[in-house]
Parts: sequence; structure tokens; C-alpha cells
Amino acid sequence: MAKKLERASGLILHPTSLPGRFGIGDLGPAAMDFVDFLGAAGQTYWQILPLGPTGYGDSPYQCFSAFAGNTLLISPEKLIDDNLITKNDLADAPDFDAHKVDYGGVYTWKNWLLAKAYEGFHHVTSVDLRGRFERFMQENGFWLEDYAMYRAIKAENDQRPWYEWPEKQKLRDRETLIEASERLFEAIQGEKFYQFLFYRQWEAVKLYAHENGVKIIGDIPIFVALDSSDVWCNQDKFKLNKDGSATVVAGVPPDYFSKTGQLWGNPIYDWEAMRRDGFRWWAARMYATLRQVDIVRVDHFRGFTAAWEVPGGDETAENGRWVDVPGKELFTTLRQSLGELPVIAEDLGVITPDVEELRDGFGFPGMRILQFAFGGDPKNHDLPHNYVTNCAAYTGTHDNDTTVGWWLSQAGAGSTRDDAEISREREYCLKYLNTDGEEIHWDMIRAVWASIADTAMAPVQDMLGIGTEGRMNLPASSGGNWQWRLAAGSLTEEITLRLRELTEVYGRK
Repeated sequence: MAKKLERASGLILHPTSLPGRFGIGDLGPAAMDFVDFLGAAGQTYWQILPLGPTGYGDSPYQCFSAFAGNTLLISPEKLIDDNLITKNDLADAPDFDAHKVDYGGVYTWKNWLLAKAYEGFHHVTSVDLRGRFERFMQENGFWLEDYAMYRAIKAENDQRPWYEWPEKQKLRDRETLIEASERLFEAIQGEKFYQFLFYRQWEAVKLYAHENGVKIIGDIPIFVALDSSDVWCNQDKFKLNKDGSATVVAGVPPDYFSKTGQLWGNPIYDWEAMRRDGFRWWAARMYATLRQVDIVRVDHFRGFTAAWEVPGGDETAENGRWVDVPGKELFTTLRQSLGELPVIAEDLGVITPDVEELRDGFGFPGMRILQFAFGGDPKNHDLPHNYVTNCAAYTGTHDNDTTVGWWLSQAGAGSTRDDAEISREREYCLKYLNTDGEEIHWDMIRAVWASIADTAMAPVQDMLGIGTEGRMNLPASSGGNWQWRLAAGSLTEEITLRLRELTEVYGRK
């Protein structure tokens, strides 16, 4: 059985949403300040989204690697501390929007800055820094070599996806890759160095969190992006056509968020091929993630019993079919190689008995979402009186509207509900929470914190009472997501004390 989580609570905030003047939240002073806030407010958990390098659409669920870190999160201030750049290098930083991430602008400026830092590294005399870089390359070679090569060749091909590269590069011809490793040596070393910087800074944040009694809940997306080093290096482990395109792609059937389902477009694993080598790629992935974070939320847990496979050329997810997945065998293998797994199973949506059996068989806590609680009857399992102790209860997640946005929502905006359903939900919610709705966000937080669920979580936006403008992601939409940022000074002493008191009243500290 998985190790039982203590009765505790925490907040969801992806590092991109931290405040700061460089266009995107990063792993510098604002990250440490947020840890200070969590500690002062009596919180045990800081939950984040996947930390990987984002590609098209800026989604942390569509990364170039399941192992690498997002170098846009590297703190410029910490580069100064390491004598890799000077204060003058930041003097002409663009005047970025403080409230929304400007991914395009940040990408251009940060890449210039990182190149400057790599150039500075050639002149650094610190034996300690050089030694740490060498050790990092040795300890992470099992993914770093391939990832750095992938990014260097991708840059050489004008950032085109690997399946559009010249044939020999695409199919990883041995002689071609040896020649590329020599020709692109500096670019490959640079990519390794940027990963070193990311992990050096992330480890400092994680250590500071632990020193302040805060644990990190991370996230493993079940699928990886087609254009990723993972698929390029493991083409035999995915259901692909000979030209590298996906034979079938992932998604979910029509649901709460979309009448035509969600077409994610990720390639599907060839589970038979995965099984033949003892799920080595998955074992390496889980091992790497558990070095990053303390607890792992496994996204789309339902997909470990069956995957919704949609034909590669389809434009919606409607014509998919369920195909069995050897989830029990996979998690048994992972437990044998890594020990008990500190996992939270994201078991949202239509959950069948086999999913419950897989989750409960390993003792993984599932998830309950309070926003989903009021659309049915008193037996709805998202209502707090129906919780079990071994679960993680949320007011909402990054895929939901904020609580205030949900409360004020209208038909057709972000869900499939009509006016009558919204009205019924509001009426039931008011009765259930015994409230007038004036502070619906705190009412929802209180209900989750008061429940018997071992783990109680809320997005920072809910604690602050922010409306739909604070929504992180709208599933089945293609733009405008992942941009929200926390305003500097938002986490006041009043909010700190209020959250701490609520946490202490309900025995979560």
C-alpha cells in the first residue's frame, strides 16, 4: 500500500505565475517569498504543474521532454549571484506585462540571457561551479545526452519538429548522430548547461521549502508531446507511422468541458513494447520526477486502465475507442524498483470500476473537486459528506475556472452547462454551504479544509477571490492559457492569518 498522507493542506501555484519583473515567474526571490508565505500560513504543500520545457501553446502538459526543466524559469538574479552575468545585463530588460506571461517576448530575451550566461561560464574561475556542472552531467546522462542533442538539432532545423528533419536525423542514424555531436558540440554543451542552471535553482527552492516545512506536489502528465526528445529517442515505444506521424492520438470522449471531447494529439504508447523491456522508460521517468518533487499527482489516471485512441487524422475526439493498458503491471514494476510511490491519482471524469480497483489496489488517494459537487444529488461523490479520508480534495484545479469565476459563470463559457443547470447548482451550493455567497471562495475553501479528506488544496486564485481573469487553462481551447500571474503584494498579512486560522481550526497543521 502507498504511504498514507498526513492531514494537511496547501495551495496550487505554478512557478510561471509568481510575480517579478522579467515577464514570467521564476525560481528566484519570489519563489522563496512564496515558501515563506506558505510557512507563515500554516500550509504543508505547494502544488505545481509539470516543470518541463514547453513548446507550442506554452502548455506544461506538452513539453519537449519528460525529464528536462523549463529554462524560462531560470532566475536572472541568481545568474548574477553565480557571476555568470552582470547587473548591467539586466538593465535593458524589456518592460514586460506584470499580470500575464508574454511567452514570445520572454523566450527571445531569456534565450539571449542564457547564451550570455553560458559565455560567462567559460570565464568563471569557480572550481565548485565547474565541478557541480560535471557532476550534474554524469548523474543525469541517462536523459541529458539525448535531450541536448535533440534541442541542438532542432535549432539547426529552424525549430521544426523532429519528424520533419532530414531522414537520417529523424531516424537517428548512428553515423549521422556521431557527426552531429561533433559539429554541434558547443550547442549541445550549452543545452546541458542551461539544464544545470535550472536544476541548480530548483534544488535551492526545494531545499528552502523543506527547511520551512513545505513539501512539493508535482505532476506527471500521462502522455508526452509528439515533438519531444522522448518520442524521437524511443520511436519503437509509441504507435507511429513510418514517417514519424502518430497512428493514433490521445484524448477523452465528450465530457463536462467539451461536447466533442478533448483531442490532445499526443502519441499513444506501444504498451507491448514498453512491457518487453520492463517499462524502463517509465521507471526512469518516475525516478527523475521523484527527485524533483516529494509527491506526484499522476494526470489522467484513468488512462492507465484504458486509453481513448483517436485516429491520427481526426479533428475531434468523438470517433475514438478505448484500448486496454497494463496499468497494474506498470505500477507493480515501478513499486518494485522505486519503493512505495507517493502518488495522488487524478481520477476525474467518468471512472469505471477497473480504475477504482487500480487506484485502491495501490492505496493511491484519488481527487475530489468541490466545483463538481452541486450538479447532481446528495450522493454526488464530490460533496464533502461523501469524501473518504484517503483522498485529495480541491476547490478546483488549473483546468477549472476560479471559484469566483465558476460562481458568476454563464452558459457556454468554459463548460457544457446550460442556464437552468447553473441556476440549480448555485441554489444547491448556497444551501449546502449555508452561505449568502458573498465570500463564496472562502466558503468553498472552508468546506474542503473542514472535510475528512487527508489532503485539502486550493489554487491561490481562489484564496484571493479572483474571477475568470485568473483562470489558468480552459480545456479544449487553443490559446490564451497558462498566462496568469500573481500580482506583487497580493499575499497580505490579513490573508496569511486567515488561512492559518482556518488551517489550525480544522487540524491541518
